[in-house]
Amino acid sequence: MTIDATMVGRSYAAAESYQVGREKIREFADAIGDRNPAYRGDDAIAPPTFAFMVGSRALEELLNDEELGLRLDRIVHGAQKFSYTRPIKAGDEIAATATITTVRKAGPVEVIMYETTLTTVDGEPIATATSTLSHNRADA
Repeated sequence: MTIDATMVGRSYAAAESYQVGREKIREFADAIGDRNPAYRGDDAIAPPTFAFMVGSRALEELLNDEELGLRLDRIVHGAQKFSYTRPIKAGDEIAATATITTVRKAGPVEVIMYETTLTTVDGEPIATATSTLSHNRADA
């Protein structure tokens, strides 16, 4: 099956919420080489790109949609940008939902734009990530 405009608007919620811990924030900051003191301690906030890790749980649901027929070995992750209402902080419990916003074809390549919203489990907005995937259906 190929992707078409009828798939715009499909949403994929992460299977479970993500509990943000101060140690996870510190470990992520260390992994990206950022020693900012804001990313450490009891009142730690997360580096901006931490949102991708949390949102990737919703992306996983999108990628596993059998109707889309996506193959991970044929996907290139393109542009991505983050828009924050407030920082992610230690103690947050975050729900993530990815929604397909645009699809287009360029020969055998399908370009899929999707938006991932991050909120607290109580519905408080935290961040939105807008991302692009290119999927090639050409025969290997």
